[in-house]
Amino acid sequence: MAITQSVVEAVCERLQGAQARALALEIGRLSGVVPDAVRFCFDMAAEGTELAGARLDIAEPPGQARCRTCADEFRTDELIALCSCGSADVEITGGQELRIRSVEVL
Repeated sequence: MAITQSVVEAVCERLQGAQARALALEIGRLSGVVPDAVRFCFDMAAEGTELAGARLDIAEPPGQARCRTCADEFRTDELIALCSCGSADVEITGGQELRIRSVEVL
């Protein structure tokens, strides 16, 4: 709930009284944020604000990683990823996002 509330507050600060029709978020699969939990809490957090009644769209980009040993780039759903070459020297390069992509106003 706290993350959803923070997103709603951040958006409402920018809206300056304008009513929103839709909010688009990007929540990476490795971000530690559960999109279904954000969806569940959104209507309650938005109640009485400029986001009340707005549609919530969430994109969920997959985790991306790059092996520092063999330079292979690959998708992963694990924060502690292993490359197919067997190396654990892996850098997470995507999927950790929690981003407000856009707000559609009336």
